Amino acid sequence: MSKDYPVPSGYLERETEVKKSRFIARVCPVGSRDEVRERVAEAHRDYPDARHVCWGYQIGRPGSAAEAAMNDDGEPSGTAGKPILNVIQHKDMGDVLVIVVRYFGGIKLGAGGLVRAYAGAAESVLSEVGRVVQQTRVQAHVELDFADEQPLRHWCDGHEGAVESIEYGAQVRALVSVPEARQHELSAFCESQKLDYRFET
Repeated sequence: MSKDYPVPSGYLERETEVKKSRFIARVCPVGSRDEVRERVAEAHRDYPDARHVCWGYQIGRPGSAAEAAMNDDGEPSGTAGKPILNVIQHKDMGDVLVIVVRYFGGIKLGAGGLVRAYAGAAESVLSEVGRVVQQTRVQAHVELDFADEQPLRHWCDGHEGAVESIEYGAQVRALVSVPEARQHELSAFCESQKLDYRFET
């Protein structure tokens, strides 16, 4: 999928303690609701005896996310998922899930204390996770002879391109993706090699 906004560069986990309660925050890059479900199920498996596994996520461009949701997992309504999601929304990051696992330490925190604790846990992990910006990419269908495949792959290696798929028939059909900014360079290469190509619109 094409992206030109910051997304988390990978997983990160951080633990904080508030009045003997342990809060374990985990950030994951996600691209779909199914992936969110898988990651939440994974957290339940990793921490099977935790009292609460709360989460918030947004998918898509920050500020106009295609999808966002949250879950308090048994904490009083609005004291866990909402503060996690609020922190995510202030971080200018898309395709991000934050899960906060809580082990109750015997001292009640009250609604305000819970909001602060969950927001703090989300902040601790989001302020440390790396960010990557994946540029918007365009795809081209290229028809070529067998002899042209290696030069095409070589060109892609030097120009941030990728051969997404390849089919062998009477001719070789390749699906190539490049950053949008290099679209004209791919056109010039194909024309210089006399290759048939068309960009997906």
